[in-house]
This record gives sequence, structure tokens and C-alpha cells, in this order.
Amino acid sequence: MNTMTYKGYAARVEYSDEDQCFIGHIAGIHDVVGFHGDSVSELRTAFEEAVEDYLVTCEKLGRAPQKPYSGRLMLRVPPEVHAAVAVAAQVSGKSINQWAVEAFTQAVRA
Repeated sequence: MNTMTYKGYAARVEYSDEDQCFIGHIAGIHDVVGFHGDSVSELRTAFEEAVEDYLVTCEKLGRAPQKPYSGRLMLRVPPEVHAAVAVAAQVSGKSINQWAVEAFTQAVRA
């Protein structure tokens, strides 16, 4: 997966054939922050400006900017999946957390 990131924020990007440009939004936050560009370099610049503007606006409003993610992930899985993950982690000599981080990392890079 190719992801554009800046200051811990990631961009969700689409191409608009109607507008003939790339349109992006900051992903992982509830606030809606959009940007656009005609080329990848313009899109990159617009994304970074959007993040900076978002941070400045939050400061002016006296509120903390939303953070994309905390790094904590809680999952509910069937007991048999939990058991299989625990065994796979133990066999590989890792904690479930270490094993899961590697599995998730491989999955998002595929």
C-alpha cells in the first residue's frame, strides 16, 4: 500500500476524472480536511498545507487536534482464533503483541 504521510497524519487519495485532479482527505480523524492537486507534487504540497492549516485552526479554536491513532488496538476474535494466534506467537518465540504487529505490518504492505 502506498500512503502519503506527514506529521503522523495519513492521506486518503482518489482521482476525480470529472475534475481531472487528485482529491485527498486526512484519514483517521473525524474532522473533514480535504485538499487537491493536479500532480503528485502538487498533491503532496497541498496535503502538507492542509495538515499545517488543521493544526493552526485547532490551536486558534483552543482545542487539541485529533490524533490519527493511539497505537492501541483492541480486537474481539473467536476463541479458536485467539488460541491459534497464541500458539503461532509462542512457536515463533514472540508475544501475541509482537506477532500481531508483524502480521499487521505484512498485511498492510501487501
